[in-house]
Amino acid sequence: MKDRLLHLRKQSEALEPNAAQRETLRKSVLAYTEEFLEQIHDYGKAPAFRHEWIQKEETETDPFQAPPLEIEDLMGRLKHELDDEGLNPASGGHLGYIPGGGIYASSLADYIAAVNNKYAGIYFVSPAAVRMEHALLRSTAKLIGYPASSVGNIASGGSIANLICLVSAREALDITPETIRKTVIYSSEHAHHCLHKAVRIGGLKEAVWRDVPLDEHFRMRPERLREMILNDQEEGLRPALLIASAGTTDMGAIDPLQELADIKEEFGMWMHVDAAYGGYFMLLDDLKPRFGGIERSDSAVLDPHKGLFLPYGTGIALVKHPEPVMKAHGYTANYMQDAQSEDLELSPADLSPELTKHFRALRMWLPLRLHGVEPFRAALEEKRLLALYVAEELRKIPQVELLCDPELSVVTFRIAAGDEALNDRLSEELLTSIHNNGRVFLSSSRVNGKYVLRCAILSFRTHLETVDEALQQVRTFAERLPQVVG
Repeated sequence: MKDRLLHLRKQSEALEPNAAQRETLRKSVLAYTEEFLEQIHDYGKAPAFRHEWIQKEETETDPFQAPPLEIEDLMGRLKHELDDEGLNPASGGHLGYIPGGGIYASSLADYIAAVNNKYAGIYFVSPAAVRMEHALLRSTAKLIGYPASSVGNIASGGSIANLICLVSAREALDITPETIRKTVIYSSEHAHHCLHKAVRIGGLKEAVWRDVPLDEHFRMRPERLREMILNDQEEGLRPALLIASAGTTDMGAIDPLQELADIKEEFGMWMHVDAAYGGYFMLLDDLKPRFGGIERSDSAVLDPHKGLFLPYGTGIALVKHPEPVMKAHGYTANYMQDAQSEDLELSPADLSPELTKHFRALRMWLPLRLHGVEPFRAALEEKRLLALYVAEELRKIPQVELLCDPELSVVTFRIAAGDEALNDRLSEELLTSIHNNGRVFLSSSRVNGKYVLRCAILSFRTHLETVDEALQQVRTFAERLPQVVG
């Protein structure tokens, strides 16, 4: 047996490279990433979107059967297969979906977290990692006006963060299988689809979902909400959960949170605010008043991988009162008895569905402590002003129609050169031409049944020249319209 153990140790030594081998690996990886970053602002060499996918023979190679390759070969594969097709989310030209970030300091933090492999799920196991997460959560709670006693979690994104909050609401409202069909959830048709998904996964699928009508700025109308609640009460239903948005995906709209909070308090409801996209705009003094009322909600979600430009996989859930969160997610197990003590801080594993917990806090902590908050504020203000600039320039194009003034950093518009069917067709053709060009990337949606284009400005790499590129493509297309329509 000893001979076999020595043989297996020898075979597995490749998993523990020595200093010289690590340097070789590191040099090759850094060469790849440096080339990627050096080209990121050149939309000719590194377009935001490549619409023609490349056919590759070895893409589906089974790694459990394939022989090992040298690191240079593997980096070459990544460059050819990963970087040369589809959307480049790291590009400043990504103006389509709400862009994720990817600031460099966070990549270094992820490298450190992967090397030291701290398990950040239980305080007993890694107190410093958990304290770091709690400190970041307290800072975000303070930003939105929540008390220091609130709890939260740095999750993998808005989807899991919203799930944490809605399941906590279910527990706080004591929604049971016997009462669920008489339970009413109020939101709007512009609520992010992950909220519908969280309702389904969280066992609330059989509840009644009401879409509250919107005003001309695509915000919930409180007077209509109140009418719907009163009607539901007359029908013997229980108004229970109000889901508001602070920065909708399609329009960037912020619901009237103060008035909604008045209604939720009047009827004893739980109010949840999805501020995944918009929440960190509260760092801007001139925009913070628009979020007034979020501090009166019971739970909220903000995504640092949006408003703080961190890498994908960083979402924050905040709940004002700990009890329902613990009731929904806390657990005990014999093999965890060492980690259970009243003297220890709350563990993230007791505040979310995750037991396995990546050290995500480091990717948020390192750039904030390294750069301070002011560069983040400056970048957010720049994106806000870019959106206002884009809207102003689009208004100068006769064939373009804005759906409303941008409230944050999303501009939604369409071609308006004829009847509705023609406008839809031309708007789609415009988007296709932008995708075929590839230098910048916009996305589409349907709002009030109309095909629209979305220019979502939130990448820290998006600057004036980027949006000027997008505007020029719109102008060029619009200049051809008289001949097209005729």
